Amino acid sequence: MKLALLFAGQGAQHAGMGADLYEQFPAFRQVLDECAAGVEFDLKSLCFAGPDETLNQTRYTQPCMVAFAAGVTRVLQEAGTQPVAAAGLSLGEYSALCAAGVFSPRQAVELAAFRGAAMEQAVQGRASGMAAVLGLDRKTLADACAGASALGVVEIANYNCPGQMAIAGDAAAVERACELAKQAGARRCVPLKVSGPFHTSLMAPAASALAERFTREPFGKMNFPVYFNCLGGPMGDGDTVPALLEKQVRSSVYMEDTLRRLADEGIDRVIEIGPGRVLSGLWKKTVTERKVPVLGVETARELAEAVRMLQEEN
Repeated sequence: MKLALLFAGQGAQHAGMGADLYEQFPAFRQVLDECAAGVEFDLKSLCFAGPDETLNQTRYTQPCMVAFAAGVTRVLQEAGTQPVAAAGLSLGEYSALCAAGVFSPRQAVELAAFRGAAMEQAVQGRASGMAAVLGLDRKTLADACAGASALGVVEIANYNCPGQMAIAGDAAAVERACELAKQAGARRCVPLKVSGPFHTSLMAPAASALAERFTREPFGKMNFPVYFNCLGGPMGDGDTVPALLEKQVRSSVYMEDTLRRLADEGIDRVIEIGPGRVLSGLWKKTVTERKVPVLGVETARELAEAVRMLQEEN
């Protein structure tokens, strides 16, 4: 079995996440307690009880999501799970690197907290927006963004799956790009409730802050390949993890390319770790040439089922 782990990104969070896992899995409890000690807010209470309006703030969302993922990953690791690759959507890349041994759980959560705060600060006071665009090809959407650029920055932030991308930037430019996209044949343009123009050049201040922070961070050896958002695949000979993470926050996320590369490597089992089923859906819409079982893990019941299934298959 060639197993890949996929880690959810920001937007999938909700109050209550991890509460049943904390109660039923000692390994999850140990990791969450460890991670909670690394931040200056009550991480466990926010995950388990919200409120959502606080949990949805980027500076809190990011460490909470990474802590959740690290706890689930620890349970799977103790059950003998042996992935051959991992990837994450945006923030989920930190969880993937934690799973691969580059970061400890607490270190990953501390970095996610720093990243979230830096991303909020990068565009504080600037009117910005983000929108999902459905039904266009890459070039046509890029042309729409170029046509709206007189009103400010607007760029393709996410290549999620065929016909599903996201744009982000200055609010007026995003609105105009959506109008042009519709004129060019887009089925829908859906505004996204996010706190900033993520994965665009407007995140350059956050990228600089991360680059400086990384000079003080230890990076462990990668135990299996992580497929990076800004590459759409694994790192090359001249790449470094700090440089790729610095680039990631200000560059497009090539998730469609990542999923295709994983499929080309012969992945025949996928586990999505995190609330929601966003990545499961993207996989099924991208990898259509063959059926690959995709299992989502969010609840205690789902995690127990994943452990049982993997132990039987191994």
